[in-house]
Amino acid sequence: MADAAATPIPDAIDATLAPSKALIPKLPLIMRFGKWAQPRVNRLISRSSRVPDVPVYPEGAFAWTRLLEDNWEAIRAEAAAALRDLEEIPPLATISPDHRRIAPAGRWRSYFLVGYRYRDEENCKACPRTSELLSRVPGLNSAFFSVLVPGTHIPAHTGVSKAFLTCHLGIQVPRESAKCRMRVVDDWLEWQEGRCLVFDDVYNHEVVNESDETRIVLLVQFKRPVGPIGWIVGSLFLEGVRRSRFVQDARAGVQRWRDRDRGQVTAG
Repeated sequence: MADAAATPIPDAIDATLAPSKALIPKLPLIMRFGKWAQPRVNRLISRSSRVPDVPVYPEGAFAWTRLLEDNWEAIRAEAAAALRDLEEIPPLATISPDHRRIAPAGRWRSYFLVGYRYRDEENCKACPRTSELLSRVPGLNSAFFSVLVPGTHIPAHTGVSKAFLTCHLGIQVPRESAKCRMRVVDDWLEWQEGRCLVFDDVYNHEVVNESDETRIVLLVQFKRPVGPIGWIVGSLFLEGVRRSRFVQDARAGVQRWRDRDRGQVTAG
């Protein structure tokens, strides 16, 4: 894997715009209902959780993370190939309008493999080993290479649902790691290459990359281990989100970006 380690993922990218709330479309009635239901559903899931309801989990709390760590160099090699030209990787704010309030334009880019259980077959084919490893993650919901270029700040925000937890596998971490970190509630955390960091993104968190290097992690969302009530409530809520405009707009955005790259987008 020496060649993979020696293949840097480029830092250069042309993007200076800040997040814009003005560009966020108005939520339809079903989404407004979801916003109302969200905290109530989260309380039920929290009570049913079979793991502690904490912001950050200790190393090794989920046995399957060892699988990713043991194979991280193979994952890094596929990430290096897939992310060779960052300008070809869609900004999250472009493909998902709902992220525009927190995603600086062009600076937070995402190479999706799975999104709310929808597989991106083209990207999975380009990263076969990573995709095979992800297929062994219990309760996999979403997985993508998350790219933060130098000078990025993702402001404080909270996630959608306690029905799933988030794992970051460090793929490329700036040498000045103290300048690239994530705050979860009151604790500032740093990534390590080849190590997993698991947290509950419903807790308030933010991310900064003040270094001069790009940070890349494999972001994995997986279902929280819960009892029967939490499973039923969480599954119903996540299925609603999966079918919502929030997810469907993002899927359409990925396809529009891909069509644009192939010169298939026409005026009007």
